[in-house]
Order: sequence, then structure tokens, then C-alpha cells
Amino acid sequence: MSSPSYRALGRSGLSIAPLVFGANVFGWSVKEPAEVAALLDAFVDGGFNMIDTADMYSSWVPGNQGGESEALIGQWLKQRGGKRDQVLIATKVGKWAERPGLSPDNIEAAVDASLQRLGIDTIDLYQAHEDDPSIPLEATLGALARLVEKGKVRAIGASNYQARRLADALGASGTQALPRYESLQPEYNLYDRAGYEAELEPLVQREGLGVISYYSLASGFLSGKYRTDADAGKSGARGEQVVQRYLNPRGQRILAALDQVAAAQSASPAQVALAWLIARPSVTAPIVSATTPAQLREILGAARLRLSEADIAALDDASAP
Repeated sequence: MSSPSYRALGRSGLSIAPLVFGANVFGWSVKEPAEVAALLDAFVDGGFNMIDTADMYSSWVPGNQGGESEALIGQWLKQRGGKRDQVLIATKVGKWAERPGLSPDNIEAAVDASLQRLGIDTIDLYQAHEDDPSIPLEATLGALARLVEKGKVRAIGASNYQARRLADALGASGTQALPRYESLQPEYNLYDRAGYEAELEPLVQREGLGVISYYSLASGFLSGKYRTDADAGKSGARGEQVVQRYLNPRGQRILAALDQVAAAQSASPAQVALAWLIARPSVTAPIVSATTPAQLREILGAARLRLSEADIAALDDASAP
């Protein structure tokens, strides 16, 4: 099977495959180092290269403190030796209760802790996990610039920024001669379109930023897993939340369109939903997660799926915000 074509991530100098592995599952639904290794081996062996994590993953799990995901990735990198040259590591700072916010002091301490857990010398993409209005943008960007100068970070990105603040940050980088955010990580999928498309998408296209979108399958809804109220029981409290949020007339229209395109393409609804994102000109690579190698390999098939203009139009129409 051929490897997927890589794409430039903004002007960062990083090239990534069209799907990114979301390591938020490590330390949560995937806890054993052997399970982590099986997933990451399958991901890299499939020709994919960016792993996305954060210092706070997975602090929400009872008994966890945070940092578990980075530590598990670090164990895998140590075990696999040469695999470091085959992957790009993206992590984040600012949202963890242990190291909150984007002050220069917090960023400096957080990056060193992340590097230690990951067991690496340089983070390929270091992202502000969320905006911190209490800190001047110039101060945050200045701190990130020093990390680039020291070789601790190759490129920087933003996650969960509103368009105005992202534009202000890009402006500050230009006027202060500081490194700029080269990527954005927004919530975006076939159901959740309006928030990204209204203001963020025109901005990232105008400024040439890369985009790695999260919640690419709308918490599993776009896989077709939840089709009736009774399906909420498949995932406990999370399933109930998904059904309440997405299982409505518009959600049903989207599922019907996914089913139609999937049947025509001999693909799964999840593959089609991801292929729609990959085909979006502004999106560099959606983030995907899996808990078994078999599930992961099925999802990665989306990178080789080519939707027709008619397929995309049908999905656009069914999901119109």
C-alpha cells in the first residue's frame, strides 16, 4: 500500500501526512505501553508521521495527574530508537491545572517538563492550548521565540483561538519580528462547521496557516455509531452527550449523506467524514484517535479515499450550517 502524500504545515517547514494521531487516548482508554506501541507502530508503518498530545493529557482520568500521554509516547520513542526521525511530535501548553496559562515563566517550565517526559531534545510543534487574555500576546510570543532560539521548539501553533485574537497574535509577530503561529487547531467536522468557516477559515487561508482540526468525527457520531436514542448506552455518559448534541434532523441528514457516499465509494462513514475534511482546501490534516490497531487502520484508509465533486456537494448540502 502506497504512503499518503505529505502536506506543508503553514510556513513552518514541517511536512505532515493528511491525518494526525490524537494521543489524548493515551493514559485514558489506552493505558498499557504495549497497546500504545501497537498503535503508534501501525500509524508510522502506514506512512503517517505527526503525533499530537498535550501536557494535560490525560489529567481528567481518576488517579491521573497529567503528563501520562507524553510519558507513554516517550517510552515508545525510547523503545523504538530510530523512530524519532520518522515522527513529528506536537504538544501543547496552557490548559493544564498544574501549569496553567501562557506566562513566560510557565511556558519555560512547561516545555522543559514536556521534553523530559517525551525524552526528546526538540518539540516539532509547540502549541498554545488555549488563549490566555491575561498575558500580553507579545510576552507569550517572546517566550516561545526564546524556545525556538534555544532549539527546544521548531515551530509554534495555536489551539482554540478566536479569529480576532489569532489575527492580533499574527500582527504582533510581524511588528515585533517574533516567530508566528504557523498552525491552528480548531474544532471542525462535518457537523460543527459554522464556528470555523465563518471567520477562522478566511483568516488561515489569507495568512497561509496550517490547520489540524480536532473532534474530526464529532465524538464518534460521524462514524454512524449513534443512530437512535438507544445507542446512547453504547458509551455511557459520553454516548448520552453525543446523542443529545448531534442526533437531530440535521444530524440524521448528515448520516444519510455519509451512508450514501460510503456505499458508492465502498468505504465506511468515518472514512468519508474524514475524507471530506482532508479535501477541504484550508485543512492540512484532521486529528484522529483509535484504541486498537484494527480500528486505526480502518480510519487511516480515509487518506486514500478520493471524493468526487458530487460526493462533496452532497455532504456540503446535507451539513450546511
